[in-house]
Order: sequence, then structure tokens, then C-alpha cells
Amino acid sequence: MRLFHWNIPGFWGMKWILLAAALLGLPVGCAGGPAPQTVAQTATAPAALGCPDQGCASKTEVNTMFQPKRTLNIAHRGARSLAPENTLAAARKGLEIGADLWELDVAMTVDGELVVLHDDTPARTSNVAAVFPARRSATVYEFTLAELRSLDFGSWFVEKDPFKQIAAGAVSQAEQQQYKGELIPTLREALVFTRDHNWRVNVEIKDASKTTADATIVEKTVALITELGMIDRVLISSFNHQYIQKVKAIQPALLTAALVEKADSDPAALLRRTGAQAYNPAVSAIVPAAIRPLREQGFDVYIWTVNDEATLKTLVQAGVSGIFTDFPQLLKTILEKSQ
Repeated sequence: MRLFHWNIPGFWGMKWILLAAALLGLPVGCAGGPAPQTVAQTATAPAALGCPDQGCASKTEVNTMFQPKRTLNIAHRGARSLAPENTLAAARKGLEIGADLWELDVAMTVDGELVVLHDDTPARTSNVAAVFPARRSATVYEFTLAELRSLDFGSWFVEKDPFKQIAAGAVSQAEQQQYKGELIPTLREALVFTRDHNWRVNVEIKDASKTTADATIVEKTVALITELGMIDRVLISSFNHQYIQKVKAIQPALLTAALVEKADSDPAALLRRTGAQAYNPAVSAIVPAAIRPLREQGFDVYIWTVNDEATLKTLVQAGVSGIFTDFPQLLKTILEKSQ
């Protein structure tokens, strides 16, 4: 397991820095160094490297807490094949399965509250059409938190069985009953859940550039993570790469990842330009052979969203840092067999 990855040429440069840190009595996890650095880590010992809580990161240090020695199992929007996505129920299910971390999406209400929701509107994953029929197409950015909290974000999952796991018998009757009436979580609730369970989370900041939330969503997200002492437990990603740059300007210690839907011609240059430590492409936007060269340059590669068993196996064999999947239960089995 690599404890450090500095952008310093040569093995001996690395060796001298490690020796200097040891002689000075510096904690290994705090020896610091500029990006790029590896991003992920298994979720078994979050504070084991010497920088618990907010870490020992200053304005010039970069968090080194996420460092994988194997492919990470990332529960996409929680274990959303078994529970309603982006809810605490889905997070609990991912934790129960043994995923290394979960992924969530953060948006902001009209009254400035950070909430966990993927779509621009709550229409697909709630009963907004029944409760607010005249606003069924309104975006999440147009609702107050109180209005969103009046909605049911769980019953749709039971009714639609989007991944056919209820039909397959993988979701119990008791769980189905519990999901009805599930509330939309605030980001604070989701982060506290993660922290209290000694877990990790990838927070995707939704692109709010066409809304009033654009002015403050990044700052509020970073401030909340910092307030809760979770700099070492969070990876922030976004398709809006200006958001990534803003995160780094506010809190350089936070690890970031550049999300892309189409292949970038030079991912390493993109990451250096944005200050991100990880490249998060769609599975259709990268070939397995491109993974190791990026990792050898000190970057991590997290691929989304993969549910096919054969593809999961191929990516694990290719040495990918982590995989976002709606079926963490399947990826767990694959990873156990590959060890």
C-alpha cells in the first residue's frame, strides 16, 4: 500500500523525503506534498494513516487518506438496486453489503438548503405530481426544504421495482414497507450518517450553473464538510470542472475528481488543469488499457456506472481504482474471488 505519491522524479527523491519525515517525527499521513496524489482507500480504517477527522491538512497540504490497494466498491447513489436511490435507506443497504463507500448527488433548495437528489426535478423519485400537481415539472432548486420534506421518496421504488430486485426476492416485505414515506436527506444528514458509521462518501456536486444556487453551492458544500470534520472521508466530483477548481481554491486538502461523459483526449492534462486527483469517466468513455498509464502518473480512475458482471471483472483485472455500481452486492462477490 502506497502511503505517499508526490510528483517528484525518481525513487531516491521519494526515499529522502520519507526519511526526513521520519527523522523529524512527522506523522506519515501528514508529510504532505503537492497534487497529484492517489485518491481512494479501503473503508476499513479511515483514520489509520495519522490524519483523523479534518486531517492535518492546511491550506497547502493535500489529504492522503484515500489510497487503494485494490479496486473500491462504490455504491452508486447508495445500493439503489435494493433501496430507493440517494436516501439514507440506500446508504444503509450499501453499508450492510460491505461497499467501501457510497456516492450521492447534492443540489440546493430555493431557501439555500443542501439536499441529496440526482435529477433536476423530484418527479421521477417522489410523489410530487400528487402533492404539487401544478409544479410537477419544477426543479429541485424551486422548492423549499419543507416542501421537499413533505414528499415521499420511497414508494416509487416499491411500485416500479426499477432493477427487478423485488421480483427476484432480494428485497423483503419488511424493507418494502419501510421504504414507503422515505424522506429526501439533507447533505448534513447524509454526511453525519457516513461519519457516524466510519465510512466514506463521494459527493457529486450537481451542475447548478443555470440556477441561483450556482453562486453558493460549492462554498456551502465545502463549508459543511469542513464543519463536520470530514475532509478525510469525502471525495468531491462534478461534471462542472470549474466547481472542482473552486473546491481546491477554498480547501486544497479536499480530494476531487473530474467527471466526464465522453472520453477526454488527454485526461492527465485535464486533471492537472483542474487540480483534481481522479478521473471519473463513464464506462463507455475509457478502455481498460488506459487505466494503468493514468494510475502510474499518480491519478486514480473511478468508472461509472457498471452493472455487467463481465465488465466488472475486466475493470478489476485492469487495476481500476474503483467502480460505481448499482449492484455493490455483485461487485463484492467479484472482488472477494479476485483476492
